[in-house]
Amino acid sequence: MAAEKNGTAADPFEAFRKMRDTYLEGMSKVMIDAVNTEEYAQATGALMNNYLTLSAPFREALDKAMIMALEQFSLPSRQQVVALAERFTHLEVRLDDLDAKLDRIVELSSAAQKPTADVSDDGKQRHAEGGKSRKPTNRKQ
Repeated sequence: MAAEKNGTAADPFEAFRKMRDTYLEGMSKVMIDAVNTEEYAQATGALMNNYLTLSAPFREALDKAMIMALEQFSLPSRQQVVALAERFTHLEVRLDDLDAKLDRIVELSSAAQKPTADVSDDGKQRHAEGGKSRKPTNRKQ
């Protein structure tokens, strides 16, 4: 009745919530202590080894069935996709190497061809007549 005088109703499940929270905190501490032991790690490792040993034949059968199904649908397997990705990577590396070599060749050739006074920037030869070049015209008049 004191709660009703304050304007709030008493929650009948509050005691259960507190009990639940206390239980979960206690169990959490116990589980953390159990999992952080060497015995737990050894037991989990043994269990995992047994599982992997027993499931190996089933995995192999599933892999064979998957490869056959992929072949029936003319789809590549994981190994084929990986092999193709490796080939593309090798091609990309070789193209990068060729690009670097071509850049070096261009750099060396531009350094070897120093512009002279008789040659313009576009490689055409200049003449003494005001810098005009004598170029035959093929215009129809």
